[in-house]
Amino acid sequence: MTSILPFLLSSVNVARVKSRKPTQTDTTIHFTSNIPLEDKSAAYKFYINRMLLTPITEQATQQEWKTICPTARNNGFRLQSIHNLKNKLILKTQKTENTLTQTQRKKWITFTYHSSLIHKITNLFKSTNLNVAFRMCNTIYNQLRDRTPQNKINSSLQNT
Repeated sequence: MTSILPFLLSSVNVARVKSRKPTQTDTTIHFTSNIPLEDKSAAYKFYINRMLLTPITEQATQQEWKTICPTARNNGFRLQSIHNLKNKLILKTQKTENTLTQTQRKKWITFTYHSSLIHKITNLFKSTNLNVAFRMCNTIYNQLRDRTPQNKINSSLQNT
């Protein structure tokens, strides 16, 4: 079997590369147009965000950046503002990654509400990292269950 399929035994390292069709137009909203700055820079924010978040090789990332810079320059943007936008987006992605790793699950404790004294007990937990939830003892299930006691059902079944 090894002589039939020798390529299966060799270790092949395949790099995962996502390629995109290169854009043929470098037209975005010109910097000198009378449009809010957020709208003018939205395309570059998208391009830079796509470059940062898409799992591509370092070479492909550099190629993307080399495409973004001339497009910005041809549309009246200063390269410094595009670099600042890139740095801002890099910091934003790093900050979101850090907050995702640092978040902890909230811990909850449940009290059955009988009287207003339960509120005084739960005030003890305000200084801790525990959240308090209240449960009512007067539920629909309890009301339905209490209407038909088991001994009446059993006696009615035995009489028939």
